[in-house]
Formats: sequence, structure tokens, C-alpha cells
Amino acid sequence: MMKTTALAAVALLGVCGSSLRAEPLTLDFWSVDQDGQYAYGMAKAYEAAHPDIKVNVRRVQFPDMVNDLARAAMTGNVPDISYVDNPDVALLASRGALSDLTGMIAADKTIDMESFYPGPRGAASVNGKVYAVPRGANTLALFYNADMFKAHGLDPDHPPQTWDEFYAAAKTLTDPAKNVYGLAFSAANSEEGTFQFLPWVQMAGGNYDHINTPGAVEALQFWQKLIDEKVASPDTLVRGQYDSTGTFNAGNAAMVVSGPWELPRMSRDAKFDWRVALLPVKTAGGPRASALGEGTNVIPTKAKHPKEAFAMISFMNARMPTVWNDFGFLPASKVDVPDPKWPAAYKVFATALEDAKVRGPSPDWVKISKPIQTAVQAALTHQTDAKTALDTAQAQIDRVLKK
Repeated sequence: MMKTTALAAVALLGVCGSSLRAEPLTLDFWSVDQDGQYAYGMAKAYEAAHPDIKVNVRRVQFPDMVNDLARAAMTGNVPDISYVDNPDVALLASRGALSDLTGMIAADKTIDMESFYPGPRGAASVNGKVYAVPRGANTLALFYNADMFKAHGLDPDHPPQTWDEFYAAAKTLTDPAKNVYGLAFSAANSEEGTFQFLPWVQMAGGNYDHINTPGAVEALQFWQKLIDEKVASPDTLVRGQYDSTGTFNAGNAAMVVSGPWELPRMSRDAKFDWRVALLPVKTAGGPRASALGEGTNVIPTKAKHPKEAFAMISFMNARMPTVWNDFGFLPASKVDVPDPKWPAAYKVFATALEDAKVRGPSPDWVKISKPIQTAVQAALTHQTDAKTALDTAQAQIDRVLKK
């Protein structure tokens, strides 16, 4: 501990002890955020609280982050802090690219790993060691147009609870004459497609490493039915989550599977009574599942200022109660959110987060996700049947997992 005289000096300065530096220390922070989003907001707050620290935020495109960090690790020109997507923590940790934070977290007074929900906590840990601190979370739920429900004789106070009810509602709400589909979602040949598909597999008893179980096949056949009967539009196969939600906001889909990151845009663009419900389960009383999204803050192994970087991560973690209102993230830990915006939606998403599962974790997640995406595309375009598509994916995943 610091001596009393040193503590007194710090108290007089009103900042941390490092304020005695002659020149500000610069922390390099890589993020996928745009100006005004999480990394930039946290950087400004940290600089205001620590005048002797300058935080230099660099935006990296989401698909490039892993490769950019890997290349930086080879040259030693790594940032002090970086964003890493949940399933990529295991990959980078396995390559020795991330600092083991276990000891620093144990000594920290603001980060309690047990306070995090199981999904975010699982994403941050590899083989019993902690390599990341979740910065927030998101997950999937069902947005629906309550006005359309009423117009078609459906009760908006009782949204569909099971897959059968979901299909029936989507069928009822589809109105080709008005260019309205019952449902929008993303089955794109990308990570977004995997992100949206896995919860349906998990609700049916499968998972990423058991992707060809009878329940998983039934889940893919269910998606196939939605496309074939045109209760979801054909461009579901190529459309990402952003465009899917845009279709809903424009009134051309009565329901959409999407996440809380869309709430600010939806509140602005959707000119109708929209509401949020949990994803329907396979059968009444069956297990729930949702997908874990958002990411983590990490310290690369060759960071120049690891202690100072961890101090900033601790600072950001202490502000977890603010991330919903300020940035549209769900808190990754069980904290109270004072006066949450969109309180009804917050309650639904917070409940969904309890059953949200991380993709993987696996150091070879990209090699696992790709066969799943390919299987979904093959079945939905009728290149093959759902079982054959998922059997093919399972064989590829087994080789990756070396079973």
C-alpha cells in the first residue's frame, strides 16, 4: 500500500498518483466503435478523471480486428487495450496474443468475475484463466408490431410463445398485397447467420458441436418452412440484421428477430406501437436460448502500459450500470440500471441474457461457424435437405475439434 504522505499528496491533486508525470502517458485503444460510441465515450470520461492520461482511440473494422491484432503481435506494435469479439477471445488467447488478467482481477476491487452472467463470463475465460473483461452484452429477442397484431385479430399482449404459435402468427400477419411479410430475420452466409441460427438449435437440444442432432435438423427445417411459405422474404438469405430490422421499421415485416442495439433507431424510425418478447421456445415449457453478442476489453501481451491499461479497464467496468442508457449495451454483469430507457424492452432483454450462450468458445471458432453458415444456406436454397446439410457440417466441425 502507499504511504500516508503519498496518499495525502494524491488527495490534494484530486487525481491518481500517476498525475505526477511531467508528460501525459498515452494509451492506445483499438475498437470497432464509431465516434460517439462506447470506446470514444469511455476515453473522454477517463481523460477527464485522469488528466495525466491521454487515450488514443483507433477504429478498426469489425472483420479485420483479429487479423490486425495478430499482425500487430508479430511486430510488437500492439495497442494497450483492444476490443475483441466474444468468440475470438479463445482464439487469440491460444496464440499467446492476450495478457492473462487473472491476477490483476483478483487484486482489483471493482471487477468481480462471479457478478457476470454465465455467457459473458464464459467468453472471457479460457482453461481457468481470465483474458478479457466483458464491456457489455447483447442478445436476441422478438420485436413485433402491435398495431399489425390488432389489425389481424391477434392479441399483442400475448405474443407467440412456441414455434407453432410463432409460425401461425407469421402466416396470419403476411400480407402480400401490402408487401408485408410476417417475419424478418437474418440467415446470411456470415457470422450474423450463425448468431441467429444457434439459439433455435440450442432450444431444440443441439449446439455448435452437436449441430446435426434431430432437434437441430428440425430447427433448420423450421427455418426452411418460413422461407418456402414466404412468411419471410427470400432476401433473408443475404440480408444482415441491420437491414432485417430496417424492413421491420419500415412496416414491411410484422416481426423481426433482432437485438437491443436497434432500439435507438427503432424508436426514431418505427411509426407504430412496437413491443419486445422473448424468442419463442420449441414447445411449451421447453428450454430457452438466445445468442450472446457484444464483446470484451483485453490487453495484448506486448502492450507497453499494461498496468495503466488495466486501470482504465477497471474504470470502464465500474461504469457498467450506464452502458444501457449511454451505448445501448446490456450490462454484462448483474448490476442495477437506474431509470433504464425503454424499460419494457430492457426487462425482456435482461431476462434473455440469462440464457444467452457464447458462440463456442473455441480457438477455432471461425472454422466451426463457417460450416454452420454453409449448411443453413444449402438447406434454405434446397441444394440439399436439412439433415444432409447438417451432417456435412458436423463432419467438418468434428475434424476441427479433433473428435
